[in-house]
Amino acid sequence: MAYLELKDIHKSYTLNKTEKFPVLKGINLKFDKGEFVSILGESGGGKSTLMNIIGGLDHDYQGDVILNGTSTRDFTEKQMDAYRRQTIGFIFQSFNLISHLTVLDNILISLDMTTLTRAEKEKRAKDLLKQVGLEEHIKKHPNQLSGGQKQRVAIARALSSDPDIIIADEPTGALDSKNTDEILEIMEGIAKTGKLVIAVTHSEEVAHFGTRIVHMSDGVIDKDQTNREKYPVPSKQSNRLVSKKLGMPAAYKNAYKHTMYYFWRNFLIMLGTGIGIFAVLLFSGLGNGITAFINSQINSLVNPRSVTVMKNTSGKKMSQAQFEKAVQQASSNPSSMLIQKSELEKLKALKKVSAVEPGYQFSQYTLKLDGVKNPVSGTGLQTWTKAYSSNTVKVGKKPGENQIVIDKSQAQTFLGTKKYKQAIGKTVTLTFAWINKDQQAVTVQKDLKIVGIANGGQSGAITGTNYSTMKSMLEKAGAITDPNFVSVNADSIDSTKTVAKKINNIKTDGKYTFGAITVGDVLNTVSSYVKLATNVLSAIAAISLVVSALMIIVSMYMSVSERTKEIGVLRALGEGKKDISRLFTGESVLIGLFSAVLALVLAFGIGAIANKLLYGLAKANMVVITPGNVVFAFVIAIAISFLAALLPARRAAKLDPIDSLATE
Repeated sequence: MAYLELKDIHKSYTLNKTEKFPVLKGINLKFDKGEFVSILGESGGGKSTLMNIIGGLDHDYQGDVILNGTSTRDFTEKQMDAYRRQTIGFIFQSFNLISHLTVLDNILISLDMTTLTRAEKEKRAKDLLKQVGLEEHIKKHPNQLSGGQKQRVAIARALSSDPDIIIADEPTGALDSKNTDEILEIMEGIAKTGKLVIAVTHSEEVAHFGTRIVHMSDGVIDKDQTNREKYPVPSKQSNRLVSKKLGMPAAYKNAYKHTMYYFWRNFLIMLGTGIGIFAVLLFSGLGNGITAFINSQINSLVNPRSVTVMKNTSGKKMSQAQFEKAVQQASSNPSSMLIQKSELEKLKALKKVSAVEPGYQFSQYTLKLDGVKNPVSGTGLQTWTKAYSSNTVKVGKKPGENQIVIDKSQAQTFLGTKKYKQAIGKTVTLTFAWINKDQQAVTVQKDLKIVGIANGGQSGAITGTNYSTMKSMLEKAGAITDPNFVSVNADSIDSTKTVAKKINNIKTDGKYTFGAITVGDVLNTVSSYVKLATNVLSAIAAISLVVSALMIIVSMYMSVSERTKEIGVLRALGEGKKDISRLFTGESVLIGLFSAVLALVLAFGIGAIANKLLYGLAKANMVVITPGNVVFAFVIAIAISFLAALLPARRAAKLDPIDSLATE
């Protein structure tokens, strides 16, 4: 039984969608191992078409190809890929070496589809290159080799996966006579090892070098001549290599090699994508920094366990906006906002409450320091409660009886920026307007000792006395003394929200009595505004990512066009459609990863510069890149690059290997 048999092979090409042009007209041939068969004929006689059918590149024909008793007629596409991987080795006239790979890597690309270890693959590749006389050229690229050297690399690659059939298409067509003789001797040596060597040629000299000549003319065999006996096949074959699919790691490694070889050509795409990601990172980091700065400012002044309570005049649950309106109303229309003693008792009865402190707040007031001519006007006079944090007073202490804490800005207005601390211990006259029981305006005034200086900073001026001092001032002026706000202190930070919720749910005669707000509510509101602004800016910056995606798509399509022949070579070596697709998606993802790294370098670098420049103003880092931002950079880069490569990769995978190999 013949090792390889062709039965009644017919092949036609369709012209103009209807007209058929026959190329092979009933080919019947048998081949055995140990033969060096030359298929001779003029151009256009069907030789190359026949080789493509034998090599598993063309499956669209009539007839059958039988390998060692097994028909390949009904092989699936994946089975044909496996057939080429483990049975066929191609030697091309134009060498078809992959330009961006070294000589060694051109051999390894075929060995990557075997079960050998990495060390075993490299050893076999080097042994084969030594066998063809190229052991000193393993680190060179194809463009650094002569024509004869390139063909030797092609032969080593064809032998690397230990195939049973070597197909050579015009193997000496591009060589001089000296290199021709050397290549033919190498091919003869391959046949002597027991392999089947089939060479397509139009040269009589080359044809007579083999053991057998098959002459083709106009799609038929018109002569089958034996020159000499085939070479004996060794009875004991050495351990054969086991082929396997390429696998994802190897495909991505090949993608990495191409990306690095053409790194600077791809750098502009990386730069464009990186700048887009950098802009999004910068705005996100700016949002993080501003939010953290505001949070620290508020938390440095306000006790996080504090719940501020106002009278609810609507009877309905209060939103945060309605609460803020109630704060304003407490001063402009005080009679409706006063809190009664019975209502205070309801607050004291709540669980998880450690303190209930009634208080007063007034919108307008003036301060007159002894020895200073001009008074200072202010807004937001309030009695001191546990709502203030321990860090609020920067110089001195919190107020006691007949004492007051003023803001740093007020002290500086009185005494200047260098001597403002000397305000401690001095007497200041506090004056503001309030109402009596008849709703008539009265002036409240008293001399108080300054015992502390607060720093309201970005949150505004802080001025306050204690509750008992303010109450005695109101009584002396004949003003009403009912509090207009309450500070409730939760027993723990975790209980704060629960306490606020309970206060908001207290009812009197079926109507909601109070409105409550926590520091967390304020921070959430501020954070939402900052986040909204950050998202808007990031969305604007993200437009550049769309442009980057288009750049990647165009780049990948151009790469597919430039590497069409390479795709054909890889398919001939046994790579499947999925392997080709992975090659291009892998390259695109690598571009995305490099873009993310570039974006992070820019973000951390420019962020550090910005923080250094702004630290003197805010005493805080205003650009904060979080681990979440870093993860986002890589995820968005990979997602954009992968999605952008899908269509080009799909196109590459669908290319016909025969048409690809014919591309110039």
